[in-house]
Amino acid sequence: MDALLDVVVVGGGPAGLNAALVSGRQRRRVLLLDSGRPRNAPAQETHMLLSRDGFGPAALREVARADLRVYPTVEVRSAEVVDARPFAGGFEVVLADGSRERARKLILATGQTDVLADVPGLAERFGRSVFHCPFCHGYETRDRPLAVLGADFPSVMLALYVADRFSQDVTLCTNGEELPQEHRDRLEKAGVGLREEPVAEVRGELGSLEVVFAAGEPLPRGAMFHRTRIRQHADLAERLGCELLPDGCVRVNEFQQTSVPGVYAAGDMARLAVLPDALTFVVTGAADGARAAIWVDQELFRADAGLTPPAQP
Repeated sequence: MDALLDVVVVGGGPAGLNAALVSGRQRRRVLLLDSGRPRNAPAQETHMLLSRDGFGPAALREVARADLRVYPTVEVRSAEVVDARPFAGGFEVVLADGSRERARKLILATGQTDVLADVPGLAERFGRSVFHCPFCHGYETRDRPLAVLGADFPSVMLALYVADRFSQDVTLCTNGEELPQEHRDRLEKAGVGLREEPVAEVRGELGSLEVVFAAGEPLPRGAMFHRTRIRQHADLAERLGCELLPDGCVRVNEFQQTSVPGVYAAGDMARLAVLPDALTFVVTGAADGARAAIWVDQELFRADAGLTPPAQP
């Protein structure tokens, strides 16, 4: 274990990488720890990021890591953090190999994990012909016949949205669940089809997807949208005692500060309490990381200068 670092960043996605970049530019001693299991790994492309629209996730991470090599005070290490705890001068993280690192401040950017419906073939096609976000992948599915898998209200809204934006041929597949009449009426008014039989399998690729039901004819589609459930990729925030919101996201304030002084959280793992959902875009994750790093730097600067630190949430 080396001398005390200024900040340890846990997570090597857009939020963590940008936090390390901003911190490095302020000549802070930074260690970024990346487990190498990003949420967007199944995706072929990332979108809505100026100058990098269409880049693959792995290529985007490599470009970002190359940016960090310019800054001598930034170290990027492939390692999994299995525990984190406070000590008198800051925070200690424990790595999977048993080694430990200490820093004055901690930025968590460990992200979320998608939990898909238990349908054969769904996981293998996630990010390739099955997508969770019409903002990220809707344009690539435009003018194709589309399916939406799910029976809750957000899935109904998703079917209505993709029918409004991207396709005149959309079918909601409820996987054996019956919809309330109110939802049926909404779908019928919008011209969205409905299949309520249990889904036995999803097969095929983008442009030639097929939804196979336990009974009835298969449904040929160009692509499918599926609003997944999400859970925290790591339990570090919970171990540290950070307040969690009802959906499992870490509560932060406008500075990306958690309820634990000195611990920040960025990216889709965290959100303001006033927001209904965490935004799960590359560009918003990067923005969160920058915001966290700026306020970490300011908190360190104020502490060293004997000034009052920013308020906690």
